Amino acid sequence: MIEQISTFFTIDMIYLWLNIGVIPFWFILMFFPNSKVCGVFVSSVFPIFILSIIYLYLIYYFFITGYDFTQNFSLYLGLDSLSELFSETAFLIIFWTHFLAINLFCGSWIISDSRKFTISKILIFVPIIITYFTGPLGVFIYWLIRIFYAKRISLYD
Repeated sequence: MIEQISTFFTIDMIYLWLNIGVIPFWFILMFFPNSKVCGVFVSSVFPIFILSIIYLYLIYYFFITGYDFTQNFSLYLGLDSLSELFSETAFLIIFWTHFLAINLFCGSWIISDSRKFTISKILIFVPIIITYFTGPLGVFIYWLIRIFYAKRISLYD
């Protein structure tokens, strides 16, 4: 069964489905952040569960094809080593899945945190879009907005 799945879900196909697959979640986060659909599908463990299954499948797929996962630790040796790793398709698709999952988690956190402080969905629209493209910058911009609603600066919650 796994062989049948792997013939259909090539790395290019997974990349395509990952990019298309996160768009509905981000669409819901951007335009319907306070809806029940957002709470059930986006702010829950559902999207992370799906991305985790894809992540595990990729690890399994590359494990059975003989990919050397120990070379991934060379990313800490310098930019040249990191650049070499990004030339590997296996590392690149696993990194991309990781990136999409973390950014979606950050976007979901922004929505759930903004509900606590009753921040207008119009104000969080820009940080959500920026989080979609560059996660940490969007979270930082949201944090700046959050300061005014929380009426305090908090480095942890």
